[in-house]
Amino acid sequence: MPLHVLLVEDSPGYVRLTQEAFRETDPSIQLHVVSDGVEAMEFLRREGRHRQAPRPDLTLLDLNLPRMDGREVLAHIKRDERLKMIPTVILTSSESEVDIAKSYQLHANCYLSRPLQFDEFRGLVKSLNDFWLTRAKLPRRPDA
Repeated sequence: MPLHVLLVEDSPGYVRLTQEAFRETDPSIQLHVVSDGVEAMEFLRREGRHRQAPRPDLTLLDLNLPRMDGREVLAHIKRDERLKMIPTVILTSSESEVDIAKSYQLHANCYLSRPLQFDEFRGLVKSLNDFWLTRAKLPRRPDA
């Protein structure tokens, strides 16, 4: 069964870098991309044009998003009985202690500051893949 990763990111440059890094790391991973918090919740809840969306095995969430920021998205995910078990990794450029603390208060599974150099970013994606999608035991994905 293919692994599905939801990337919630509004920067086209970071989307492209993430796509390239996952393609190099493990081309079998299906990366789904949404560009704002409202669309992220529609994808996760399978609403609107995302009715046929798969349940992701992992969500990578930026904090600074249009329409609904990542903190709000994280709060919605972790309050929803159907979604709260999906590992949610904060992947953002912010290194603010306030953002880090707030993310963990909202039950983020991990907080990572995005490196600026592509080689470092590719290494981070490889580490994410190695841990979350290879070694970690994830709950079975209900496809219904």
